[in-house]
Amino acid sequence: MLKILKTRINQGYKTYNFPKKLPAMADFFKGLPQINSDNCGSCTLCIEECPVSAIEKLDGTISIDIGKCIFCNKCADICPENSIVFTKEFSLSTTEREKLLTNNVETFIKEREFKAEELGLFKKSFNIRVVSAGGCGACEADINVLNTLTFDLSRFGIHYVASPRHADGMIITGPVTKNMELAVKKVYQAIPSPKVVIAVGACAISGGLYADSCENYNGISDLIPVDLFIPGCPPNPYTILDGLLRLIGKIKS
Repeated sequence: MLKILKTRINQGYKTYNFPKKLPAMADFFKGLPQINSDNCGSCTLCIEECPVSAIEKLDGTISIDIGKCIFCNKCADICPENSIVFTKEFSLSTTEREKLLTNNVETFIKEREFKAEELGLFKKSFNIRVVSAGGCGACEADINVLNTLTFDLSRFGIHYVASPRHADGMIITGPVTKNMELAVKKVYQAIPSPKVVIAVGACAISGGLYADSCENYNGISDLIPVDLFIPGCPPNPYTILDGLLRLIGKIKS
């Protein structure tokens, strides 16, 4: 026992000091896309290459819907002018679905809004019921990892709970299959008001790779109102944590 205690003391403090200290993202991490409109030519190679139809050309300007984007980097790889770059910006969440259509990092960060004053009652205690609605399990893995020593989600007063009757809100992952429709609606109805709905991952926001399938909806917005969108495929744990903290006002926009 003494040996275990000594080893633990020597290890020191392992929880990362987020949000006071921002993490250094890995080299392979693909964050918020930046499009250089000045370099962008008249070709549509990126639009044709995108497997989830996340890229649009509006008034001659390319924009990426990060609510659909799976961050595969195919558009950046195929662009002959190198106009598309995936940055290391991990803060991707927003409370408005339309704000996920973007082509500029600075504009995206500046224009999104978090009405934290409306959720002030959750600032000290925020209990969440997680519902996997037909996804692959990747988003769930990054949600669960927030309970580990590195992130220590509970230090912010945020906890995952087993019963929706004990929850303040719900996290939805997956494209919401028809078989999960009733379960999702029952969980939503069982959560006491006021309640919060958080869509995590491209599938939950837009259907992702499963969009327009006859076996599922194109995201949870087809069934119930959503208060927070956290894009990614899957979202990085820091992206999820950043979104949750901004929603309840622990990180100021």
